[in-house]
Amino acid sequence: MRRIRKHSDDNAKLMKDLRSWLIMLPGLILMAFFVWEPLLESIRMSLFKTENVELVEFIGLKNFISVIGKANFTQALINTFAYTFWSLVIGFLLPVILAMLIGETARGKGIFRTAAYLPNMLPGLAVIILWSAFFSGGKTGVLNILLGNLGIPTQTYLTKANLVIPIIITIATWKGAGATALIYMAGMAGVNTELYEAAAIDGAGVWKRVRHILIPAIKKLAGTMLILQIISVFQIMYEPMVLTKGGPDNASLSLMQLMWQYAFGGSMDYGKASAVAVIVTAILLLMTAIYSYFNRKESDWD
Repeated sequence: MRRIRKHSDDNAKLMKDLRSWLIMLPGLILMAFFVWEPLLESIRMSLFKTENVELVEFIGLKNFISVIGKANFTQALINTFAYTFWSLVIGFLLPVILAMLIGETARGKGIFRTAAYLPNMLPGLAVIILWSAFFSGGKTGVLNILLGNLGIPTQTYLTKANLVIPIIITIATWKGAGATALIYMAGMAGVNTELYEAAAIDGAGVWKRVRHILIPAIKKLAGTMLILQIISVFQIMYEPMVLTKGGPDNASLSLMQLMWQYAFGGSMDYGKASAVAVIVTAILLLMTAIYSYFNRKESDWD
């Protein structure tokens, strides 16, 4: 009787596992077709000399050596890390602060949520054109007009190597901060309001409530958003490509833009473009692994 019952339980578990796999199957097929197959094809193509998309001759790591040996790769790598750094300085805390301000609003939260998310609904190219008019170096540039009223002479902001990356990150932050703030608001909504009430009764100020209640509640969410932001910014391409074309003097050139130049910028060298793509993927995998390691260590300490 016991064997029959065990056999029945095993069959039920097997059927449950099978149903789970069947539910995941469409997603796994799409993942394999749109993610893994292109990734594996890029790795294969990076090892060959190519003519357009045709593989001509196996050359091993020569595409990687050729790409890494060029000065524009070094500049693009430095710029990409600079993009990531400035995105954390300018854009990481802003969505959290925005979510806190909207969350503390007594009336009209829906209006503020819509206003915060609105930039994310605009097409990316339209946003770049809008901000290029704002930072235009001529007398018709919006920022120059505003500063001109204060007696400040006109500037050519997008031709200054030390300003171009922070400006591009400011534009990207303006577009995406609202959507990220809504995610933080969803995380904050899960905090028990009784904790805030008890803290207020004990005389805790706003900063103490944020420090001891809110921050621990969204800590894991913030860690996830951190790594997602790094991955997203590390793949930045169309903002510098449209706004500055990588200039001035490659000061805003990113790795993904360099990949585009190899593939579509005239040489049509898909082998070298694939090599850049593989390098970007390897760097992102390494950073994700480092984050996962420290996150796991922190969980063990907790």
